[in-house]
Amino acid sequence: MGLLAWIILVVVVVVAGYALLAYNSLVRRRNQVKEAWSDIDVQLKRRHNLIPNLIETVKGYASHERQAFDSVTQARAQALGAKTPAESAKAENGLTSTLKTLFAVAESYPDLKANANFLELQRELSDTEDKIQAARRFYNSNVRDFNTSVESVPTNIIANMFGFKKQDFFELEDEGARSVPKVQF
Repeated sequence: MGLLAWIILVVVVVVAGYALLAYNSLVRRRNQVKEAWSDIDVQLKRRHNLIPNLIETVKGYASHERQAFDSVTQARAQALGAKTPAESAKAENGLTSTLKTLFAVAESYPDLKANANFLELQRELSDTEDKIQAARRFYNSNVRDFNTSVESVPTNIIANMFGFKKQDFFELEDEGARSVPKVQF
């Protein structure tokens, strides 16, 4: 074999080695994004599971507030049906808004505000909101790293060859939806 053949062979091996490393890096980052999304999903499911108990507790004191209960139930169903981070963000914004309405209803009932079950559900919901926020930050940082890899040269060539696509951030629309629903007694 001539010198030129060896040089070509070395270049091919180096390029193939880089492509293999880049591909594996993209797969690892994509899996980190999926894992981070599952953390958000767990917390959202926890939130969704708390809501029926919260509704039942409030119903015991404010049974004539049917519209508020229906709104929360419908928003919860939409949130449960969301498939993508963008759909989830939109549905969760709606759910947060309806929960604020439910807590506003609770303001009118002093006995409810003193109910131990209601207070515990409120505390658990607040804790869950904090966990969702932390999981969202973790997810978005993984998405940022993955998207940077997908868009950076020369890794973007490998990403395009193997169909790696940018991922959506889990973003909430308004600042009010980014915080824990506040209830002041």
